[in-house]
Amino acid sequence: MIPVTGMADRQVAVLGLGRSGLSAARALRAGGAHPVCWDDNPAARATAEDEGFTCRDLTGAGAFDEVAALIVSPGIPHLYPAPNSVVAAALRAGVPVDNDIGLFFRSFATRAWDKFDSPPRVVAVTGSNGKSTTAALIHHILTEAGRPAQLAGNIGRGVLDIDPPGDGEVIVLELSSYQTDLARALTPDIAVFTNLSPDHLDRHGGLGGYFAAKRRLFAEGGPDRAVVGVDENEGEFLAGQLSEGPTDDRVIRVSVTQKPGGLGWQVFARKGFLSEYRKGRQAGSIDLRQIAGLPGAHNHQNACAAYAACRALGLAPRVIEQALRSYPGLPHRSQIIAEVEGITYVNDSKATNVDSAAKALSAFSRIRWICGGLEKEGGLAQLNASSGTVAKAYVIGREAANFAMQLDVEAEICTTMAEAVARAMAEAEPGDTVLLAPAAASFDQYDNFEQRGNDFTANVRERLAG
Repeated sequence: MIPVTGMADRQVAVLGLGRSGLSAARALRAGGAHPVCWDDNPAARATAEDEGFTCRDLTGAGAFDEVAALIVSPGIPHLYPAPNSVVAAALRAGVPVDNDIGLFFRSFATRAWDKFDSPPRVVAVTGSNGKSTTAALIHHILTEAGRPAQLAGNIGRGVLDIDPPGDGEVIVLELSSYQTDLARALTPDIAVFTNLSPDHLDRHGGLGGYFAAKRRLFAEGGPDRAVVGVDENEGEFLAGQLSEGPTDDRVIRVSVTQKPGGLGWQVFARKGFLSEYRKGRQAGSIDLRQIAGLPGAHNHQNACAAYAACRALGLAPRVIEQALRSYPGLPHRSQIIAEVEGITYVNDSKATNVDSAAKALSAFSRIRWICGGLEKEGGLAQLNASSGTVAKAYVIGREAANFAMQLDVEAEICTTMAEAVARAMAEAEPGDTVLLAPAAASFDQYDNFEQRGNDFTANVRERLAG
């Protein structure tokens, strides 16, 4: 645990008592603060009370008297589409609003570091797609190289739940826009921006607000080094804003569509080959085509970003290459779950938006595509531009008919996962890939994308075993 500093003997309100909220309450208490907790869910309040926390309705008059700060869980809106009533009350009372990420960065460094030969470092990864894989890949490379490392944030453990870092340890954080938007302190040593595509627009008031939330990771103190995907206008703009000139190697530009111009530090992938250039000269190269855990151009972008971050940490290209080859991949992210009789079965349930699904479609040839769910804003036009490899779509979800009508490929309305898997497997031929890449949220039928991916996997394995 990372005890929260600077709050001793002060009353701190905690709103939302899920994983991050309870973690923040524990860390506050460990640092000598007095947490006052609230959640609309009685079961969540009961869990907190079982741990000895005081629960108090923060919606009442005078709820923020004597309160030093409000810590908000990431799922609770603080601005768009409208502030939660408790957040609004705190702001009216002049009470600072923060989250567990802000508490982490304020409390991470301690006097114990004075005895270390090398201070611990933080690598923070954000972006629309690929941030989980990139963060996990960085952690895997460091671990394989014998460097002490922990993985936390939106993946792994909560940021305040990690062990106090040791000499030279690296903390790798995956951070969502919900987390970066509200944190009052953001001071990673290395910050990574993978890419940007429309997502969570209602929560951020549009694409500009969404980008602004991501950009805060680079603006609230400034990392020593920034790894920036430049294949979208926003990334190119961000890299330009951070750079002091064409040869400024504090910014590492990453691309899978081009060789970035200039003489700066660049890592890019073309035709399956990763290349690193510094000052106009090649400094490293890796053949990514045979790395099973990283199929497709979108995963090659993740590999480039992870490679760049690990090079900034001082690892040699050959060490990184060896670790990449042993990377097993993450569940629900281009996860190959079976290869039987020439047919490959891939679970990419994490492809919850159009952009990530389009990238999944580009990674395989001749696809039996299982898609559908709770549709997000923006429509499906980009999917149609990327569906040339699709033999047929099998559409699930409560709005399957409407989803299917927007597709330019042959589509069968299946509604349920069991029916979609049965139909796709019945029609698949050797050389086909049966791919779950929903391009939609899961909440119309499942609690989360993991549950949806597990359902796909269970159905495939059951039919293969039968």
